[in-house]
Amino acid sequence: MKQVVLATGNPGKVEEMQRELQSFGFSVLPQTDFNIGEAIEDGLSFVENAIKKARYACKHTGLPAIADDSGLEVDALNGAPGIYSARYADGKGDVANYEKLLSALADTTNNAQARTARYQCVIAYMRHAEDPTPILCHGSWEGRIALSPKGSNGFGYDPVFYVAEHDCTAAELEASQKKSLSHRAKALALLKAELNR
Repeated sequence: MKQVVLATGNPGKVEEMQRELQSFGFSVLPQTDFNIGEAIEDGLSFVENAIKKARYACKHTGLPAIADDSGLEVDALNGAPGIYSARYADGKGDVANYEKLLSALADTTNNAQARTARYQCVIAYMRHAEDPTPILCHGSWEGRIALSPKGSNGFGYDPVFYVAEHDCTAAELEASQKKSLSHRAKALALLKAELNR
């Protein structure tokens, strides 16, 4: 098995990545197994932050690495919260984040078109810290911001992310439905296709 580091300590993400990549002969290890801190995410885009995290993991472990960066962008807010999605409400958590978002969109209540949004995910795979051509895979999931939160499945902005084709929020979808639609699933499918080339 070829060892690869996943730039996270999240056991759910590690399990998912191991399941997706084991057919490629990868053994996925969490970055936390190597007792190193987290990379500084000071890039100005999902692409930059994913590369920074992957490069950091490569540099400190000497192994190939995979990292992702994701978030929500809202058209009426010029793409905010974007790369700051997880800390939009100054680190106060998911509910505070989406409440701040709903407040920022208060003047668009009667205009569904002004509430268009999408989840974005960029996955970076680097063979080594100086890899000049990292594999970059981008997935997006179109939707719009609901007027109020609904549903208890999922996390982050899922309770306010309305999915038109299912007439519900992402937090009301079954896990299997969400997996087939999500930005992360799309980026992962592209990564698998790239590794298969």
